[in-house]
Amino acid sequence: MEVDEQIKTFKEFIEQNYLPQLLEAVRKGQSFLVLDFSELIKFNTELTEELLESPEEVLKAAELGIKEFDLSKKITKFNIRLSNLPESQKIKISEVRSKHLNKLIWTEGIIRQQSAVRPHVAASKFECPSCGNIISILQLDKKYKEPTRCSCGRKGKFKEIARDLVDGQGIVLEEAADELDGSQPKRINVFLKDDLVSPLSERRANPGSRVKLCGWVSEVPIILRTGGQSTKYDLIIEANYMEPLQDDYVDTQINEADLEKIKEIARSPNALSMLANSIAPSIYGHDKIKEALVLQLAGGCRKARPDGVATRGDLHILLIGDPGSGKSQLLKRISLVAPKARFTSGKGATAAGLTASVVKDEFLGGWSLEAGTLVLANRGFAIIDEMDKMNKDDRSALHEALEQQTVSISKANIQATLRCETTVLAAANPKLGRFDPYDLIAKQIDLPPTLINRFDLIFPIKDLPNREKDEQTASFILSLHKDPEIKGIEVSTELLKKYFAYVRQKINPKITDTAIDELKEYYIGMRNSGADESGVKTIPITARQLEALVRLSEATAKLRLAKTVVKKDAQKAIELIDYCLNEVAKDKQTGTIDIDRIGGRITATQRSTISIIKEVLSVLEEQMGTKTIPVENVIEAAQEKNVSKDQVLDVLEKLRRSGDVFEPRKDFVQRL
Repeated sequence: MEVDEQIKTFKEFIEQNYLPQLLEAVRKGQSFLVLDFSELIKFNTELTEELLESPEEVLKAAELGIKEFDLSKKITKFNIRLSNLPESQKIKISEVRSKHLNKLIWTEGIIRQQSAVRPHVAASKFECPSCGNIISILQLDKKYKEPTRCSCGRKGKFKEIARDLVDGQGIVLEEAADELDGSQPKRINVFLKDDLVSPLSERRANPGSRVKLCGWVSEVPIILRTGGQSTKYDLIIEANYMEPLQDDYVDTQINEADLEKIKEIARSPNALSMLANSIAPSIYGHDKIKEALVLQLAGGCRKARPDGVATRGDLHILLIGDPGSGKSQLLKRISLVAPKARFTSGKGATAAGLTASVVKDEFLGGWSLEAGTLVLANRGFAIIDEMDKMNKDDRSALHEALEQQTVSISKANIQATLRCETTVLAAANPKLGRFDPYDLIAKQIDLPPTLINRFDLIFPIKDLPNREKDEQTASFILSLHKDPEIKGIEVSTELLKKYFAYVRQKINPKITDTAIDELKEYYIGMRNSGADESGVKTIPITARQLEALVRLSEATAKLRLAKTVVKKDAQKAIELIDYCLNEVAKDKQTGTIDIDRIGGRITATQRSTISIIKEVLSVLEEQMGTKTIPVENVIEAAQEKNVSKDQVLDVLEKLRRSGDVFEPRKDFVQRL
């Protein structure tokens, strides 16, 4: 088809289908128009074939076609954008080859990096000083080109009289992990210009967002250090159109039949146990944990208040267990069931890899942002195994991500806050590899108290010998080896994925007064249950657990596809929180629950012992009339108050470390 014919065809097509949109775009001052490729095929197949083969030339003809319209404003530059390309033109990033050069393709991926927007010279005009001739030069390479000679024969410097600038931006697009089977995701540079870098489009192209991109592949020469050109070329995609995908549950297409199955599960009276059995059928036991994981997959409701404070709806769960108790298996299984899940292991993870990092931009110069696991899993799941093996500094990066659900970064010349509404499921081993049943659980968790506090549910998985239980576990595991087919799974993995995608996306229950009363009663009852005989109060539960209770109640209601959270949902939440607190925070000596066992290193019982010893010291000082007191006297006086010798020595050691007492000579103590 000749160029004139192409211009004419485009003009006809726009006149018939897109004239109102074109006039509207011109009125708003926009310089682009999005055409639906499938409609263009119906209109003229010959033109679309040429468009797929040589998109650049044909799109220029389309621009000229638009300029022929009698529009009120004079248009200098107008872009035609193409959406809805046929499936046959979809090429994966890892499959882009030199045969695709200058062909129109589309691909999907996740934006990993985004550079700053910079103006680029598209064309320059030079004037010859001798004859006044105007020379136009298109600037297509990285290097700025100037004319070397004029048609009148003059060589040397020419005067630049005009240059045409366009805004340009580079992004790095990476294949989505769910499209690969475990291989390394490949990346490609993408060049955006003109209206594709408008402030609105730029916001949509933040690192971590998933996009569908249409454009053509071009080659860029690689310049060697010596200044010469390399024999290799870099491939980039020159973008024609980019649209953000609803990245959370894009792959879960739920049809009528699926919806019916989902409703059927929700209607059954034992929906929670049914889903819990299907969540990890190849792991024996851990029923409470499986229930908690089901609720985590359903999630609570995120609430944004008018004062700008948002409370998270995501439930974070931490599993701490002896080796071989099936933690990693559970995590791997959840990464298959959860929508948009990313799995990472603590030993190979750094703060930058988990949150975000600033990298030097090779493509356009300057610095650019690269999103990490938690940001890429925005509105999905981040699963972190071996959390205790991470470095302390790297772990501190998780604080903000877990509670505020944002990642702030201030490095080089970039200050940014990225969203990471991510649900975190983490696993760790106790400090010495196994749990010591006689020591505080908090002392055995090698994680800072501030981080532990941010997890809604903490499950210690203890591997204690028990003949009956061991027999059942052994028969279960061995029968799996004999026959790998698992019997009695009620819900398939595919349906589980759709179920949770539907529940997270569509169901948003409101909490009722009966549920509120139930939670309030439990919370207030727990808060005031903590006083022991000595009058020292343990703190059994904090406001963070109260928020966790609300989230768990909402998740239970979501499983039933209910619009409201009722009393029985609140009771289920209380049951789980109570189970966790009893497992982790119970004080063996007093039988009360003490939240400081999780958060602090000193429990309320120890705190009361410390105050007793301090009192004893001040009384003895007055009685003996000296500041230096023998340790024996302290032990005797303390035993009258039911404090054993070992406890006294332990407390004195603590006070010595904190600088409250010192030893002027052996077996004597003195207060500072």
